[in-house]
Amino acid sequence: MALVPENSPDRAGGHPRPHALAPPIRIPVGLVVLVGPPASGKTSFVRALVEGRRIEAEAVVSSDEIRTELFGASAEPADSDAADAADARIFEERDRRIAARLADGLSAIAESTNVTPRARERLIGLARRFGAPVTVLRFAPDVADLLQQYTERGRTDLTAADVRAYAAVMSRDAGADRLRAEGAAAVHDVPGRRQAVTPGEAAARFTFALLCRPPGR
Repeated sequence: MALVPENSPDRAGGHPRPHALAPPIRIPVGLVVLVGPPASGKTSFVRALVEGRRIEAEAVVSSDEIRTELFGASAEPADSDAADAADARIFEERDRRIAARLADGLSAIAESTNVTPRARERLIGLARRFGAPVTVLRFAPDVADLLQQYTERGRTDLTAADVRAYAAVMSRDAGADRLRAEGAAAVHDVPGRRQAVTPGEAAARFTFALLCRPPGR
């Protein structure tokens, strides 16, 4: 059976969804920083981008994936000093991967929470080393939706209180005006459950320039 495109008149009662009619937002070559609490939809969004062939998987630099690569899925640091050392190694590796792509004139998507100014300062400084613009994609569901998504995903590495705390920091320190003041060339909100938008539909709102290596390089 043939698949019906998401914006086809054959869906949603014979009419395309209004959000599918808007032209996609073009993201230039550079560093794309995802900003949002845990369970806000960042991973689902980038997975939809990859599955829709809007980006190559190598463009996504995920701190959680690097943690798993380096320490395993269930590894827990023995104490706070070990946890700090693990985090330092993870983010050094993340920066190395981002720098390698930017040096080649390719885009990179930094997938971590990035809700604090300190976390973003490190990434923005890295982009400036290569003269790359920074685009921020914000994931800011309301707290009720965030907690529902957290519950549905069955995460055991965080508590509901942790998720609420991340959301509070996001609300306080990651507004669009602040992000632009920090050095973001553009800031875009990624829609989600509150807007009745699926990850695939959200991904379709964006088009990315040069997120893969040209043939022969």
